Amino acid sequence: MLGNFTFHNPTKLYFGENSLENLSKELDKYGKNVMLVYGGGSIRKNGIYDSVIAELNKADKQVVELSGVMPNPTIEKVMEGVTLARKENIDFILAVGGGSVCDYCKAVAGSVYCEHDPWEYYFNNWGEMTCRWIPVGCVLTMAGTGSEMDSCSVISKHSENRKKFYYFRNPDFSILNPVYTYTVPMYHTVAGVYDIMSHILEQYLSGTDDNTTDYIAEGLMRSLIVSSRKVLGNQEDYEARSNIMWTATWALNGLLSCGKPTDWMVHMLGQAVAAYTDATHGHTLSAVSGAYYRLLIDRSEDAVMKFRRLATVVWNIVPAGKTDKEIALEGLERMEDWMRELGLAMNITDCGANLSQLEGIADACPINESGYVVLTREDVIDVLRQSL
Repeated sequence: MLGNFTFHNPTKLYFGENSLENLSKELDKYGKNVMLVYGGGSIRKNGIYDSVIAELNKADKQVVELSGVMPNPTIEKVMEGVTLARKENIDFILAVGGGSVCDYCKAVAGSVYCEHDPWEYYFNNWGEMTCRWIPVGCVLTMAGTGSEMDSCSVISKHSENRKKFYYFRNPDFSILNPVYTYTVPMYHTVAGVYDIMSHILEQYLSGTDDNTTDYIAEGLMRSLIVSSRKVLGNQEDYEARSNIMWTATWALNGLLSCGKPTDWMVHMLGQAVAAYTDATHGHTLSAVSGAYYRLLIDRSEDAVMKFRRLATVVWNIVPAGKTDKEIALEGLERMEDWMRELGLAMNITDCGANLSQLEGIADACPINESGYVVLTREDVIDVLRQSL
């Protein structure tokens, strides 16, 4: 293991069926005014809203609600939250939802006291956050993004066809009850599963040293594959749901990047597609993965060897009588079989993209330089074309 790193994660986690019982005691640490943020209202139908309100009342909080956070939250919606938080003198922001709600709350928390245009200052120019921060806590209702234990916030601006990210601060605490994920529609459940897989692969598929982190990543992937198949057969399999939720958290809380250069080009490609189509995040990732991974295998011997390891350790490919490249490609094909089994989007056409948009999507796609191959703009367009 050759890399130098510091690992620190300040988020406190409560996990399990009784985890919400800890909310009121955590809220006691903060001021009176709480902004409760959620999405389209499903938490009102499945009882989560009532349970959260009971905890807020137990903590004697003054609650201001903001609903309607969309799956790909926009900067315009962020500014709505900023305006409300300023008006109500909010002391604490509580996100109840999936990754989009958590991302949204971080963006609001870092923008309320920002003297600049948040989109320009944070997302376009990566200005340092020096202003006051409003503490954030999360009650997670969908597994996938890992936003419950990291600082990243992904926000869209449709007028510019851009979907960008910024690192604010971690939530102070997050509450993870796997039961809360039972009612998530299967389309979004599998999108979350692939987001988890992609987070792991973005870090695993980099570097050439023998790295303890890679062994951890392989175990997480194997667990995810088993649990995802169980959930397909039974949406209320608690053990499977809990494993998926826990894997999602560890996939993106900083652990798997320790000692790794990381890649993240699948996310850059997928987010660029979503900037034009507003498609579900996990499905845009699955739609571009195959073409991008084949490019890596074709161009880089280091990539071939890492995909070979992935094939044998995670996808149980028997290597006898095959070349390294054949093993790598067979492993990729096995992964794609699993993706189809889950019902994931396998091309960007299914995500709403078309040939006429490829140039624009390429313009919206940042190019990272830490993976096995540094793409050119022409490579990006070719990957997108192969993904149609």
